[in-house]
Amino acid sequence: MVGTTADDFSSRKDLRQHMAKAIALADNNDDRLSRLKSRPRELIDFLKDVRSEMRKVVAPTWTEVRATTTIVIVTVFIFAAYFALVDFVVGQGVTKFIYHFTHNQ
Repeated sequence: MVGTTADDFSSRKDLRQHMAKAIALADNNDDRLSRLKSRPRELIDFLKDVRSEMRKVVAPTWTEVRATTTIVIVTVFIFAAYFALVDFVVGQGVTKFIYHFTHNQ
């Protein structure tokens, strides 16, 4: 309510509420502005932290890469065999179940 005067409000309570809203709005705008101003500093601090952490990273050796790759490939084949077996058993069970109820006369 831009351009309102104290005479525009029906009571002191309305006037106080209007003033409280105006103050809250001004504080909110100040908070947004201060947060916006602090963004570059936060970005710089974040990038410094990233650089610091990246210095601690150690690349695996070729032997470690081969060993973990072998473990992953073997594990994939084991799970594939397991799921193939489960699929076969469940498929046979469902087939026999359906056959039992459709051909049992």
